[in-house]
Amino acid sequence: MEDLNTKSKIYLSWDDIDVLVHTISVKIKDTYPEVDSIMGLPRGGLIPAIMLSHKLNLPLVFVASENTLIMDDICDSGETFLNTPGKYFAALHYKTISRFSNLIYAEQTSDAWLVYPWESKDADTIQDYLK
Repeated sequence: MEDLNTKSKIYLSWDDIDVLVHTISVKIKDTYPEVDSIMGLPRGGLIPAIMLSHKLNLPLVFVASENTLIMDDICDSGETFLNTPGKYFAALHYKTISRFSNLIYAEQTSDAWLVYPWESKDADTIQDYLK
């Protein structure tokens, strides 16, 4: 098991998130014009999904339809998206280690642990489902 103290952390600001959401919104308009609603995955995807729904003037929904975009904060291993039904996916960040690649993302990221402004700054550098 990986030593939790060896992975560096990058703390993102609300301004960083706003830029990432804007980047995603432009890509969605160009790539997925048929998207008609946004659904955020709990926990990390809810806040970016709300921000994106405002930016694109699309409704936030809690049950996906055929043209719903599924949003998360990061596509790390890809497990979350692999286990989520839908055809349109987006994440603020994408790691190349992911087994899922059918998505729009704002930034590719390294192995550093990203701490989003809605998360606790002292969170462990391990995914919740691995604890």
